[in-house]
Amino acid sequence: MIRWILFAILFIILTAYGFQAIRTVTKQTWVYYLFFIVTLVVVGNFIYQFTAASEGRVLTPPKSFAFGFLLAFMAFNLVLVPILFGEDIIRSIIALYDKVVIKKTGFYLPSRRRFISQIALGLAAVPLASLLYGMYKGKYNFRVLKYTLHFEDLPEAFDGYRLTQISDIHSGSFDDRNKIEYAIDLINEQNSDVLLFTGDMVNNKASEMLPWKATFGRLKAKDGKFSVLGNHDYGDYVEWPSTEAKHQNLEDLKAIQKEMGFDLLLNESRFLEKDGQRLALVGVENWGKGGFKKAGDLTKASANIQADDFKILMSHDPSHWEAQVLPDPNHYHLTLSGHTHGMQFGIEIPGWIKWSPAKWRYKHWAGIYTELGQYINVNRGFGYLGYPGRVGIWPEITVIELKKGTKSA
Repeated sequence: MIRWILFAILFIILTAYGFQAIRTVTKQTWVYYLFFIVTLVVVGNFIYQFTAASEGRVLTPPKSFAFGFLLAFMAFNLVLVPILFGEDIIRSIIALYDKVVIKKTGFYLPSRRRFISQIALGLAAVPLASLLYGMYKGKYNFRVLKYTLHFEDLPEAFDGYRLTQISDIHSGSFDDRNKIEYAIDLINEQNSDVLLFTGDMVNNKASEMLPWKATFGRLKAKDGKFSVLGNHDYGDYVEWPSTEAKHQNLEDLKAIQKEMGFDLLLNESRFLEKDGQRLALVGVENWGKGGFKKAGDLTKASANIQADDFKILMSHDPSHWEAQVLPDPNHYHLTLSGHTHGMQFGIEIPGWIKWSPAKWRYKHWAGIYTELGQYINVNRGFGYLGYPGRVGIWPEITVIELKKGTKSA
């Protein structure tokens, strides 16, 4: 109850400043009515979606869109507050000066200046338009990111070996089949040797993947398709009627992955062989900091590999890398993770800036990192969750080429 009261107070303050800015700029009453109608629809839909009966912490598409529109509306008003509040401080100082120094009768605040409100509204329109664009188009703005990584101890037979990584499908959020079909074709066009999926196939339930099973079943790679589980795949955010139902959901998801041609690694390893040489592919169940499931068992997963094997590790949550992978006696040449989504919002200009709120929680949140002679790639995710869009952090298909030797200058 307290959080709803605090939310109401914040929302009223933000809306009041938004209305003041609009009223200063225009005297058209229909604009005022439109503003309040939009306000009531946005907040009413949000309250309805998030107070209606649910199956736990399940974010359905209607809930996600209710949250997305509220986020866009509040971001618009939030930009206005510091500008207009700053003007209020100046107006109050002028009023006090007139009252105390000039000895004017009464106490009157100077009127808001129209050009200040115009500037504020212009700036506020930027996050509003960005968030709406992210919901309309940005969430399917797929990008292929290509990296070449060099290793001195890479088996010669795998020099030039290409792998494609996708992560965080979150099929329960999809609402455009044509866009997803396009993305599947884009993945296949990379013609990589192996395809690796690093977890979160669904939001909550295995059934979310059923409408997309044939689509993702079209994915292909010469040396196979491999996968691991992410935190959402276990159904932990659903209020199941019984433990048996929850267990069956996970078994159903495993069966669906098998039917789509994925070899699901549950704290297991496989070998990719070529010309009498091999790479060790290790896959762990989810292991993450911050209250996330810790089912990953690196020791068990690596039981059948040798110390001198070239190792590629699939682990959904990048916090696992720093916590357990780097200090492990085994040297994992390359770890592939996802999970963060880059928070689906940020600014990236290659060579200039790379920023997202995700960096406040995750040290390794997007792209390639290297420590102690080991690499990790944190995929920005294929799908989306929560906010039903992406702004600046686009859905990612990663292609990594392995090269023998050191990188030339």
